[in-house]
Order: sequence, then structure tokens, then C-alpha cells
Amino acid sequence: DVEHALDPNYAAALGVDINSLLVSQPDTGEQAMEICEALVRSGAIDAIVIDSVAAMVPRAEIEGEMGDSHVGLQARLMSQAMRKLTAVIGKTNTVCVFINQLREKVGVMYGNPEVTTGGRALKYYASVRIDVRRVEGLKDSSGQFIGNHTRAKVVKNKVAPPFREAEFDIMFGKGISKMSELVDVGVKLGIVQKSGAWFNYGDIRLGQGRDNAKQFLADNPEIANDIESQIRANADKLYSTGRRGAMAKGSAAVAAQEAAAAKPAKAPAGPVVKAPAPSSESELDIMVED
Repeated sequence: DVEHALDPNYAAALGVDINSLLVSQPDTGEQAMEICEALVRSGAIDAIVIDSVAAMVPRAEIEGEMGDSHVGLQARLMSQAMRKLTAVIGKTNTVCVFINQLREKVGVMYGNPEVTTGGRALKYYASVRIDVRRVEGLKDSSGQFIGNHTRAKVVKNKVAPPFREAEFDIMFGKGISKMSELVDVGVKLGIVQKSGAWFNYGDIRLGQGRDNAKQFLADNPEIANDIESQIRANADKLYSTGRRGAMAKGSAAVAAQEAAAAKPAKAPAGPVVKAPAPSSESELDIMVED
């Protein structure tokens, strides 16, 4: 816990087994990586979470004065740590999860200005990279925020096909909502039928509205378990359905481009007037639309 922000009570409420959790709050990035390496080499740990890479401060930066420039210290620290950890992680089958934060590159006009801290080494050595973003807030009937609808996208994957996405609800004080997953994925697979605002499971009416359907499943665990077993049995259809949809969209886009290219250009009706050069804002808007 490099950020020194762990709340054991809140972690327990989210489902973390506090009795089996080892917590360390190092002062420097070097100390954090040394502890991580020692735990991995011991072979007694199944999973290690570093929270977060952006909060790991090199020792030279702590010992220096405020305002001193320390270019590349964090990147060099992460590069050395990755070289030392890669081999022992593979031999001990330990999972290391590095939580990182986004920063913005200054002066970037085109392309994505977002970048993760710690240099390129972590991006290269990581087997799986997941981009997690908040989509929208979730409110109850009184208008109070009770959670966030979240999207997770696999941007790199060495062990399975990459670029898959998943959306789920994270409820405050509870964690990921399992009942929301049962309703959404059940509808996508046709296991749960949606007619207007009503949700039905066969002859069983789950409720009007998504929230009522979630509450019904929470109150009836037998039905929830039945839906979950059917979802797991048909989980392979999710990927095939998403792939066909992406291929259909791609084919439609190609057909539209070919039709536009085959369409003859109209001759100018009047004298040709040279148009003014587009401004930088127009160019940026066009790039965003593309």
C-alpha cells in the first residue's frame, strides 16, 4: 500500500479476507520493490497487489528538496524491478497486480494524450493490461449516488485474445454487483427476457425495471443460481456474438466507403473560389470524428 490509504473495514465490506491479508506500507519505491521481490521469492504468496505505481517515490526524490528535478528516476526504478521480478514470478506462479494512474502529455494535439506513469517497462513486461474507466454514476430512487457503472477493456493480453470489454456495476460499500451481471448478461444471451421495462425468466416475472429485477434475484438465490448456471453454460456465445457484431459493423463501414468512392463528383456550378485554410479547431474536430 504505497498510497497509505487502505481502510481494513471497507476492504472487509467489499469481501477481502482481512485475516489472510498481509499489508506493507513502504516509504520509498525501492523499498516497495524489495519487499515485493522477497515475497515472490518466498513462494508462499499467491497474489501481490502494488497500489500504486504512480505513488512510488524514488529514494533520491524523498531525500532531495522540494522543486528539485528528478527526470526518469521512476522509470529507471520500474525498469530494474521488472527485469528482476520477471523470472521469479514465472518460477513461483505468483500473480503481481500493479495499479497505475493516468497522466496527460503536455502539448499533444492529435492522438490520445493519456499516458501511464513509470515508463514503458511495465507495459512491455505485463502479461495482461486492463483499462478501467467509470462510465456513469448510478442513483437510487431518491437521486443519491449508490455506485458507478464501469467499463474494463483488455488493451494487452498474452494469454488470451485481447481487446475484449466488460461492463459492470460497482456499488459503494459492496463492490461489483453480481445481480446486475445476471440481469445484463442474461438479457444478452436470451436467458432473461425483456419486454418493455419488465424482466422475465421463463414464466417468472422478475420485476419492472432493472433495479427491481436485481432485488428480486437477491431475494431469491435459487433463481439467481439457476440463471448463473445457464450463463456459464452458454458463455462462449458472448464472444461469438460480439465478434459477429464487430464484423458486421466493419463490413458496413467498408461498403459505405466503397459507395462514396464510386459516386461521381459534382462539377462546380459557378466560378471556382479558393476556400480558406481550415483552422486548427476544424482539423481537430475532423480528427475526432474520424
